[in-house]
Amino acid sequence: MTKEQKDNLFVLIKSLSKSEKRQFKLYVGRLGVNEDSKFLTLFNILEKLPFYDESTILKKGVVKKQQLSNLKAHLYKQILISLRLNPSHQNIRIQIREQLDFATILYHKGLYKQSLKILDKAKSLAIANEEKNIAYEIVELEKVIESQYITRSISSRADELTIQAKELSQQNVLASKLSNLSLQLYGLFLKTGYVKNDKENKRITKYFNDRLPKYNINTLGFREKLWLYKAYLWYSFLTQDFLACYKYASKWVTLFYDHKDQIVLNPVFFLKGNHYLLESLFFLYLALEYLKKQNLKQSFFFYFFGKRLQTCELHLLSVAHNIVLGHYFLEQRFHVLNYETPPFQHSCRDPLKHQVKVYPQAVVRS
Repeated sequence: MTKEQKDNLFVLIKSLSKSEKRQFKLYVGRLGVNEDSKFLTLFNILEKLPFYDESTILKKGVVKKQQLSNLKAHLYKQILISLRLNPSHQNIRIQIREQLDFATILYHKGLYKQSLKILDKAKSLAIANEEKNIAYEIVELEKVIESQYITRSISSRADELTIQAKELSQQNVLASKLSNLSLQLYGLFLKTGYVKNDKENKRITKYFNDRLPKYNINTLGFREKLWLYKAYLWYSFLTQDFLACYKYASKWVTLFYDHKDQIVLNPVFFLKGNHYLLESLFFLYLALEYLKKQNLKQSFFFYFFGKRLQTCELHLLSVAHNIVLGHYFLEQRFHVLNYETPPFQHSCRDPLKHQVKVYPQAVVRS
């Protein structure tokens, strides 16, 4: 039974909301020929089943066993297409990717100037929203078009694209190295936990320093800074340097407040930053003092995201509620949450500037 529940198509259908199911049926029914199609019939069957049972599906006589795999794959694809068209799932990344797809179609149609015009707008949007991987793809396609079709619109076009490609490539490589380091440190934390002696502390410090790329903090963008702070945060957790944990968790949260548009684009990272900020303060015995100065009697994520927050974002909701409920567990209060007040702002005193009581055996200095 447990194994059958893991069918990807069945899990996807069960994750759909009522409005998403309705839109899918409208999407399928936009052409009359689809109303009695086998994949729609299969959708209706799976929607009503309490758990995935292949024998029940075959008994309906909709499809033979040899054809079931292909029919399921087709239905899975159609559901994803429908979800992509749903306004609630639209975001900057999807919009930029869509523009890139349109430009590619125009390029293959031989409409080079139209393609370049769309690519230029998409590139500006990508760079403005820190989507530099997509921006690099766009520049590469622009180079391909320019190499095959000379527009003569700008005499220095080749140099301009070359410089852009080089800058984006360097930024992407740096972000990749920092994200790799962050992930590797997180993996070490899950595998070994905190360092237990000086030998382990030196090993982790050497591991970190050997893999930390050279950077200039003044030239880093939002994405590079985020991965940098995450890498330092995990290193600090591993070495039990909770003062440094607070420092980089604070920088992480402040980075989002300095780029508030990124809160909607990366809500989980924003909430994770607040989670680690409270966790580091807890280890420093300042969590209660911090929370008393803030007003966390409301779930601040609703203030920022409003109706943008979808029911499918269960992980995001879980992290957000852990932050809010953690406050009440720390104060040993279990009152009903009040959602009316504005969100908290990070403004507690900096423990780095004050003497903090910590267990000596819990902190290992590098």
